[in-house]
Amino acid sequence: MSAIAISARELVKTFGEGDAKTYAVRGVDFEASFGEIFFLVGPSGSGKTTLLSMISGILKPDAGSVLIDNTDIWRLENDVLADFRLNRIGFVFQDYHLFPRLTTVENVAIPLILKRRDWDEAIREAMAYLEVVGLKSRANLPPFKLSGGEQQRVAIARAMVSQPDILIFDEPTASLDGDSGRKIMAFIKSRIVSEKRCILVVTHDNRIFEYADRIMKMEDGRVTAIEASGEVR
Repeated sequence: MSAIAISARELVKTFGEGDAKTYAVRGVDFEASFGEIFFLVGPSGSGKTTLLSMISGILKPDAGSVLIDNTDIWRLENDVLADFRLNRIGFVFQDYHLFPRLTTVENVAIPLILKRRDWDEAIREAMAYLEVVGLKSRANLPPFKLSGGEQQRVAIARAMVSQPDILIFDEPTASLDGDSGRKIMAFIKSRIVSEKRCILVVTHDNRIFEYADRIMKMEDGRVTAIEASGEVR
């Protein structure tokens, strides 16, 4: 049986005070394993983004715990947590967040530069990951000369370059047509998943549910179901 990558226990997050107080996340529990693609789905306002922010060490919960590979991240000091995020958690944003004035390879090298790696070494490693995602020949182009699918793969390479244990995708197919979205998910399933990495995907796109191992549904801040992808209706 695969080791547990993410363990969330009784997570609660509220916003506002008094009569204006609202619950974004209400007592959420779940576990995701290494080697697994775990989908998080639900309507807008269901608490997905808030939950994702707590799991990734960005937003502190009001109650509950988040363990990443047995490390209780919200018990870490702020500087230690920042280093933990940089080294252990990769994030692929919905709009990619590529820097337009940098080349493709420079965009991929950014996490290594933040870790104070030598520039030439960082570029060499970034090139290796561009080769993994099939874009080595596009290394010296600016992002605006790439297609949407290519920009997505650059964002994946940038998230992978630090070799994170947890790789989080926020709406990975939202900006892509159906065929391109399925190609990206097929690429993630065949090339990015490993027994030492857990993939967490937040999505509204039911066209890609088949690529999940399990799917967790949320509504009104609560988990309503956790099912194998073939069981989702």
